[in-house]
Amino acid sequence: MSPLVPTHFPGPKARLAWGLALLATFAGAQNLTDGQIDVVSARLADSALLSWELGTRAQTILELNATEYSVFSSSSLPPPKTIPSSLASTHGIDPFFAIAHQVVANRSTANNNTSGPQAFLPDGSAGDPASIGVAVLLAEWTNQDNGKLDYAGAAKDQLDFLLNDVPRTSDGAISHRVSEVQLWSDFIYMAPPFLAYYGVLNRNRTLIAEAYNQIKLYRGHLRDDSTGMWKHVLLGADFNDPGFWCTGNGWAAAGMLRVFATMKQSEYANTFKNEQKDLSTWIKEIHDAIYPHLDNTNIFTNYPDQPATASGNFYDAACTALLASTVYRAALVTKDASHIADADRTRATLFSTNTSQPASSNSSTSLDGYAHLTTDGWLTPVVNPHSFGEQGKESPEAQAFVVQLHAGYREWVTGGSKVHNSAMRSGHVSISVMWLTLLLAGLGLMM
Repeated sequence: MSPLVPTHFPGPKARLAWGLALLATFAGAQNLTDGQIDVVSARLADSALLSWELGTRAQTILELNATEYSVFSSSSLPPPKTIPSSLASTHGIDPFFAIAHQVVANRSTANNNTSGPQAFLPDGSAGDPASIGVAVLLAEWTNQDNGKLDYAGAAKDQLDFLLNDVPRTSDGAISHRVSEVQLWSDFIYMAPPFLAYYGVLNRNRTLIAEAYNQIKLYRGHLRDDSTGMWKHVLLGADFNDPGFWCTGNGWAAAGMLRVFATMKQSEYANTFKNEQKDLSTWIKEIHDAIYPHLDNTNIFTNYPDQPATASGNFYDAACTALLASTVYRAALVTKDASHIADADRTRATLFSTNTSQPASSNSSTSLDGYAHLTTDGWLTPVVNPHSFGEQGKESPEAQAFVVQLHAGYREWVTGGSKVHNSAMRSGHVSISVMWLTLLLAGLGLMM
């Protein structure tokens, strides 16, 4: 039975209250406008400062505003060398290249004038700085700054540092930390997409294979055979987190999707058919394992296998948005749409309005009355991005996940099944009818 459907009802009044509340949630659901997404994106731009935040923001800009440069586009590889005039703006790809410029221009100062292999930014993490790599590679490809900045050299130094200087496990998994061998599920979003993209642009099949190999090795260490979910942090002396951290599972699924799409859209699609098949299976593993833990709030807890009332646990809209975005992307690129209904109901909840305080209709940018977005555009509730066991207030990565969900859903509606498109054009009527049917059946009013 769907997690949204209670397994028992204490009485007629409770049944009616549950049904009305459920229908109110879906009735208040809506798509965010471009103006509202701009507000959410502005908070992301204001707050993204650390290496993985910058890399995640860069990827988010491509998915929202420069889709022809996103690996999820069928025309993205090789990418256009000349930036279309329609994209050269602050609402296009310019902020993406600004991230690459900022990082490479300040690299020498940030790294104490180090030469040779080095990360884009000094960081205790070995994997996180690599998340900026696609931005740097595209800046070189499109000749940003007219050759005045050495984007190619910066990208090669980051690659050499990752492959040659960072410690590894005995079976070859690159550590997510610089100081010791430690594996984090986050790594899958940060480093393998950079390796795969570098390989495609430089026609280096070995690097593309290495992106896949690192995912395979990490999965071997972090995937839990009994649940199918990924553990968060293993190995290392400082600390470990063997729990099934929700955002970590989202990072892993999203990173695998980017590597899958990079392979699929490249000239090496046929070369890596088996690898794409594995990646598709492994993404589905995470979706199949995690969505049964979604309760009737339609929001995951920070550790989905534990209730929100468990010590140190709480509801987290950030990972909920990230996972839903991976479902829409998977439906498009791997052709697995088995969890679209799950993504639909979480998206509807995340973008729903509080019926006691209706959303303002006076402005296309207003977020007044939204249940999970503050009036100034912050997603809530969220995990603290700098302390994964604590609830936070403002999270750059959470903002990115909202935008990625919006962009992924937009492309699913455009390129997804005709049945789905028809349902969405009806303004969620089909969804409401489905839940009304379930409600009436639960009340014993349908034969």
